[in-house]
Amino acid sequence: MSKVLIIGAGGVGSVVIHKCCQVPEVFSEIMLASRTKSKCDAIAAQLPRSIKTAQVDADNVEELVALMKKFKPVLCINVALPYQDLTIMEACLQCGVNYLDTANYEPPDEAKFEYKWQWAYQERFKEAGLMALLGSGFDPGVTNVFCAYAQKHLFDTIRTVDILDCNAGDHGHPFATNFNPEINIREITQNGKYWEKGQWIETGPLEKSIDFDYPAAGVKKSFLLYHEEMESLVKNIKGLERIRFWMTFSDNYIKHLDVLENIGLTSIEPIDFEGRQIVPLQFLKALLPDPASLAANYTGKTAIGCVFDGEKDGKRQQVYIYNISDHAECYKEVGSQAISYTTGVPAMIGAMLMLQGKWQGAGVFNMEELDPDPFMDALNIHGLPWTITDFHGSI
Repeated sequence: MSKVLIIGAGGVGSVVIHKCCQVPEVFSEIMLASRTKSKCDAIAAQLPRSIKTAQVDADNVEELVALMKKFKPVLCINVALPYQDLTIMEACLQCGVNYLDTANYEPPDEAKFEYKWQWAYQERFKEAGLMALLGSGFDPGVTNVFCAYAQKHLFDTIRTVDILDCNAGDHGHPFATNFNPEINIREITQNGKYWEKGQWIETGPLEKSIDFDYPAAGVKKSFLLYHEEMESLVKNIKGLERIRFWMTFSDNYIKHLDVLENIGLTSIEPIDFEGRQIVPLQFLKALLPDPASLAANYTGKTAIGCVFDGEKDGKRQQVYIYNISDHAECYKEVGSQAISYTTGVPAMIGAMLMLQGKWQGAGVFNMEELDPDPFMDALNIHGLPWTITDFHGSI
């Protein structure tokens, strides 16, 4: 019996549990838990099989421990907020439960996401004989596995990696974010950063951009951001000289973001309002559409992948590995838009490989540290087929 606890009932959590239900031979018993149990119950009512639901405050280690001791899962899939990674990891250690997440820890009071807090758990998980898999989403996640696959099969040395994330979809709203608005906007409004020749180089927020011709989407303006997978990839891809991350935003999105930033609504510094303190960004989050609500009318496609430049057998080689997903098709299958789908499917696959023993170990692991082959095979089976093609030119 493989009991699995899923924490988080947002758009990604809904995808994860739908996809887990499609593999009953692996996920034999499932519990979905969230701060708001009614959200879990609403998702459960849509599923083809019965699951358990529960209420839990993922900020509270004691509540998490009590739930884990009662349900006794083998694995906890954390698709709650990045602020809650450490409390869930603590609970897993206390209860002897393996751990998986899709995004690295971010302190609530600082828009800074890095792996140091979770990497610090390495020895504790190792001593407990437990596995913690970090960043099993798409980016991070699938992009890390693309890098590991390229390193294993396609290159002798990878010199540069450009991770390119394009959402060419249309949700019909003047302004909305495709995942948690608070996390999304914190990510975009901080300084950009990339790694080159052994050092991190910082840029202003959305300061650098390129035009890139995406498959199934065409030429889109893409902005340089800092993204967490680069931090582990610079450690694990040997011979790497440069790695950058690019994401598309429409002119309309940038216009709205500029206005919101200029009037202070993207700030995470508390302000006094009518006798109490509020965080402007949290107030803005309450005004914006719930990302899960965008799915029904979403049209268009996403194209996410990596461009590699390096050498194979003494010759220069350039390769592009990518996935294309369709918002409407994702909604048809699991009732979600493609951004949630492309994060939720890899979370299920990572969990499946852990439960099957294809990915195993004691300690804290980033995706590229594990054998990419079973994960790449599973992507093609479970809804995220990938393409490898030659690439010509420079970025």
